[in-house]
Amino acid sequence: MQFLARLRLGANVPAVLLIILATAVWVGGGGSRGNLLGQALVRAAAWTCLVLMALLGSRRPVLRGKVVLGFVLASILLAALQLVPLPPAWWAGLPGRSAYAVADVIAGGAPPWRPMAIVPSLTRNALNSLVVPLATVLLIADPRRVNDRLILRLLVCLVVATMGLGLLQFAGIPLYVPIINGGDEISGNFANKNHYALVMAFGLMLVPVWAFYEQRAMNWRVPVTLALIPLLVLAILASGSRAGMAVGIIALAVAGVLVRRPLRYALRRYPRWVLPSVVGGMIVTLVSLFAVSFVAGRAVSVDRALALDPSQDMRRSGLPTVWAMVGEYFPIGAGLGSFDTIFRQHEPISLLKLTYFNRAHDDFLEIVLDAGLLGLVLMMAVLGWWAAMSWRVWRPRKISDTVLPRVGSAMLLLTMLASIVDYPARTPMIMFLVVIAAVWLGEHSEQGEGSFTG
Repeated sequence: MQFLARLRLGANVPAVLLIILATAVWVGGGGSRGNLLGQALVRAAAWTCLVLMALLGSRRPVLRGKVVLGFVLASILLAALQLVPLPPAWWAGLPGRSAYAVADVIAGGAPPWRPMAIVPSLTRNALNSLVVPLATVLLIADPRRVNDRLILRLLVCLVVATMGLGLLQFAGIPLYVPIINGGDEISGNFANKNHYALVMAFGLMLVPVWAFYEQRAMNWRVPVTLALIPLLVLAILASGSRAGMAVGIIALAVAGVLVRRPLRYALRRYPRWVLPSVVGGMIVTLVSLFAVSFVAGRAVSVDRALALDPSQDMRRSGLPTVWAMVGEYFPIGAGLGSFDTIFRQHEPISLLKLTYFNRAHDDFLEIVLDAGLLGLVLMMAVLGWWAAMSWRVWRPRKISDTVLPRVGSAMLLLTMLASIVDYPARTPMIMFLVVIAAVWLGEHSEQGEGSFTG
């Protein structure tokens, strides 16, 4: 016990554990499939952090993120309820289970008790995945131990490291990350190029805010930011993600709003023509980068957008089938994580391909399909909370009091927009980022040690 006490006094335990968890999600948290080696690494790290927090951490109550913690616990409870065994007669009476009940009759014998989820193993995987957001929100719950300055630096490091891997791939250096099961795409440490592009869009907001967050470091951070922004844009263009290109444009606009005042303040001692020159120079640089990439055939995102054939888009082709599945399993749901399995049961011959449709590619629909009415209610509660808090933090006020809540609001918005055509929040790394964004959004003022000139 004396050894544990010395550790508690000698180190900021939550901050150290947050860095460990962030490293784990960067190394192994780029894929969403439950059978990836990276999932084992990330979940082991999250559980280790929770245990060490219980042994070494502060006994103080949660000071921030209470609503976010409530949403995470509600999600855990929902997944756990779907794994409770039900009597055979009850289970057979649930929507969408009739085909399985017929199979029981054909097989003979007494039908077993079954969980509500049609594919319990996949629902258990979904339940296990929630240890990452749970550990994240608890690690940053005390702003006196883990302040916003540290978190912002950590997120910028994650984004820049991810961007660096993608740019190495863009340069033709073959990188294969077996722990994530990445392919030949320019996707950094992600298995999906859309998820990679979304994190790059996060970076387009996080990096400029980081540049002005601590006044004493602005002299070197601003030039670094001016160099990183074009690289982040290049990473999005090279990824081939059409959705990433759309959220990247929104992220650039949000970044301009966030740093407009601090940029004007930083240049107050210079002639008036300097500010428009800096802004104009950045715009010219980005436009030139876009044009050169397009002409050279390296703007894969633009090429894919121009070559889009709606009739060949599996997302659009599969949507009627997904809608029909939602209606069949509502209001109970098919079980969290079960989409791949049950889609094969409903898939029409016209959609059969050599590749498989692993997700609905509309996470809002998939949540309702998997979790039914309870999932819909929880999702609407989250969206309503986001809308109410976003309205509150984006109202005109001193930006120094709301910069990180505004960044959190925008990060969640980009994630929701990306979720209309994809499933980014199912990857551990984006789970980690989304939870931090939500905790920031729930704060009314900066509680960290940084200062943002506004």
